[in-house]
Amino acid sequence: MLGFVKRDIQVIQKFLDRGAQLTEQQAIWWAAIQNIYEQQRYMYDNHTHSVQDRIVSFHQPWLRPIVRGKAKASVEFGAKFDMSLDQGIARLEYSSFDAYNESDILISTIRRYYDRHGNYPERVLVDKIYRNRKNLNYCKQRGIRLSGGCTGAPEKNKIRDKTIDEQDNADRIAVERGFSQLKSCFGADLITTKRKDTTLSNIALSVLTLNLSQLTTDALHQMLSNVFKSRQIKNWTLYFSFFTKFTIIQ
Repeated sequence: MLGFVKRDIQVIQKFLDRGAQLTEQQAIWWAAIQNIYEQQRYMYDNHTHSVQDRIVSFHQPWLRPIVRGKAKASVEFGAKFDMSLDQGIARLEYSSFDAYNESDILISTIRRYYDRHGNYPERVLVDKIYRNRKNLNYCKQRGIRLSGGCTGAPEKNKIRDKTIDEQDNADRIAVERGFSQLKSCFGADLITTKRKDTTLSNIALSVLTLNLSQLTTDALHQMLSNVFKSRQIKNWTLYFSFFTKFTIIQ
């Protein structure tokens, strides 16, 4: 099969050498064809099933296989993104089609927090993968508490307050819930756009919609709270009916 592909590539190259012109889209396809052939040839000659920056889609050559190790799918294809939650507002910190280490994004995320507020956060709630020595030292120098236990052997005669970890884990559920809502309610679980830029825009719009939903919910909560405080509504049945109807609209 590789021999036939090589033959066809040589035929097309002859036409190009004679002055044939490709459209912009055809030039992208032509580059993808050559890269796919070179990768497949390398894997065949070296008896391997992996290659750096492997192309898995002809029409979307920017897609990369990302090993996730999940029960549903050990390998996923598509964009990977990091999202933070600050005062209930979700922010898209980084997105890429290439596999990257999430821990490298933490410092830049904290710096952007400082730019917004003029001070560093008291604590940062993260997964274990973010707790490397570089991030721990960065946070320690700035008086930031990174959630989770300390690295290395525990200090003697020092008892860690487990209630702190329990509270951190409980509070960190908010961002996990945000990811769940993005997938189940706002389209991040099934993105059908074919272009690289439109796919990334779709992810950003999902995060924007999540924030609009949260702001709307907060506004409704504040409005109902003010109404009940002023005792303008005494019929609790009316209140629950109104709230349920709003939830359905959401």
